[in-house]
Amino acid sequence: MREGVELALRRQGHDVAAVETGEDGLARLRSFRPDVVVLDLMLPGMTGLEVCRRIRATDQVPILMATARGDDVDVIVGLEAGADDYVVKPVQARVLEARIRAVLRRVVGTTDGSVPRVEVHGDLTVDRAGLTVTHRGEPIPLAPSELRLLLVLSASPGQVFSRQQLLESVWEHSYHGDSRLVDACVKRLRTKMGEPAGQPRYVQTVRGFGYRFQAQ
Repeated sequence: MREGVELALRRQGHDVAAVETGEDGLARLRSFRPDVVVLDLMLPGMTGLEVCRRIRATDQVPILMATARGDDVDVIVGLEAGADDYVVKPVQARVLEARIRAVLRRVVGTTDGSVPRVEVHGDLTVDRAGLTVTHRGEPIPLAPSELRLLLVLSASPGQVFSRQQLLESVWEHSYHGDSRLVDACVKRLRTKMGEPAGQPRYVQTVRGFGYRFQAQ
């Protein structure tokens, strides 16, 4: 897979640093700052999931994971470990390119004239211009998908968004049914914001419908 992905991305004009193992990848990140990491879950030595966790412990670079077809467990665990999105192997070049471009666009804010650039919701402050979020004055490190999800939800407090609406707004996916991306991202976002288990303060579940942001 590595050679095929590297060739396809280079043909699209990307600067690519390809490595064979997770250990090599983590070492390479010390000197090479990528715009996005494409991570195969099936790696020799250290697993892709462990690589994902280690990256997320110190860095919020976008992570796009590649997983085996139909392996729902790997997808869910990978997303909860911090991956922003996934592609199914064998990876199609056009799908990979589209997903990379989509994940990179998530760092762009969604501010318009009707939404304040800096919003304060209780202990939570969302700076749409600076693309930063703080809780009680402390910065919250958010991955691009987590940040984009919060920006979309908080732009319309009280409005209920279906998982499909969020999938299309945040991940720009045109296919239906992949609510795993949304649910895993909500779970990570709540954890980073210090939401109490079972009693979320800001990102609330509307059972049977989706999610809403509750302004404080």
